[in-house]
Amino acid sequence: MQKKSIKINQPWIEMKPTALLVLADGTIIEGKGVGAKGVVEAEVCFNTAMTGYEEILTDPSYTGQIVTFTFPHIGNVGINQEDIEMLNPTNRLGAVGAIFKADITHPSNYRAAENLDAWLKACGIIGLSRIDTRALTAFIREKGVPNAIIAHDPTGNFDIEVLKKRAASWRGLEGLDLASDVSCSQSQQWSEIPWAWSKGYSKETHTQYHVVAVDYGVKRNILRLLAALCAKVTIVPARTSAEDILAMNPDGIFLSNGPGDPIATGSYAVPTIAKLIESGNPLFGICLGHQMLALASGAKTVKMHQGHHGANHPVKDVQTGKVEIVSMNHGFAVDTKTLPKNVEETHISLFDGSNCGIQLKGKPIFSVQHHPEASPGPHDSHYLFRRFLKLIKEHNNRVA
Repeated sequence: MQKKSIKINQPWIEMKPTALLVLADGTIIEGKGVGAKGVVEAEVCFNTAMTGYEEILTDPSYTGQIVTFTFPHIGNVGINQEDIEMLNPTNRLGAVGAIFKADITHPSNYRAAENLDAWLKACGIIGLSRIDTRALTAFIREKGVPNAIIAHDPTGNFDIEVLKKRAASWRGLEGLDLASDVSCSQSQQWSEIPWAWSKGYSKETHTQYHVVAVDYGVKRNILRLLAALCAKVTIVPARTSAEDILAMNPDGIFLSNGPGDPIATGSYAVPTIAKLIESGNPLFGICLGHQMLALASGAKTVKMHQGHHGANHPVKDVQTGKVEIVSMNHGFAVDTKTLPKNVEETHISLFDGSNCGIQLKGKPIFSVQHHPEASPGPHDSHYLFRRFLKLIKEHNNRVA
């Protein structure tokens, strides 16, 4: 049976589409092209955040994905250089496509330095607007995240059959190590702390501790919150050995977020993390770092049906009973049923009951699936950085 197009909004119906989203099952979604021209394969997810589109599009965890924004008005506050989340913006690695309901409007914000459409072009991100994003979101929720082709040609000339074949043949994100692509290439120092009203970003100059952050696709605001712990932060590449990390004499070790399949990245990262666990040093992981800490502890991970992407997800801290509203961005999850006896579940999603946090019993080691750095998102989970600092202080007192 021939697949039908998902209908787009009426203002665009009478015009020739200049961009397409072609799903692996043959479904075709037509719209107006924005941003960069070209064609790329990717996985399509949806994000329910109402703010922070710049941070979302520059999060390295979205590498290999097209982000559908469920909030209809994207671009209103423009783009500025301060809100970019990738460590090295010249790499241009993050989301490869973006889907919007409404046209991108002229920005209206005192911090805006650039129009979103122009920035998308400069970054090579293909955009598709005037789409019924509610219908697309409902499709993803029912069928799961699809592999797809996003294509933008201002002339509107597309070889549909070729695009269908490309979409159907793309292997998807399972089995892909993308952390190596987004990680820094050499060690570097970080001292910038979070933004403050009327001050912007400043530097931490009174450091008491040393945190080594393993970069699997780390976000800048995570590094800022680590530096705000009065810590000297050393960022190291994803493939740095445990011996080299421990030779830096860290007071704590951080495992960052990142893209791709944790099992694939874990082929080289998990043995390293296992040695770091044995060292007894305080260890804190977020997102991909959380998943690989679980793998190193003996648990398993699974590909999710639709993933969690947004800034309004309820997560329960089972130790305190507190419910936090958090930022999420992950398509893989730790399988709770596989947690070994020495690993305790600390957080769960109240949307679907999936695992959102673990700690190793008797060790200063914990991790969470969500993004406590809140960029974008609420600050409910900032306390996790203070928990990490507390573990560092306690560990230092024991070994002193």
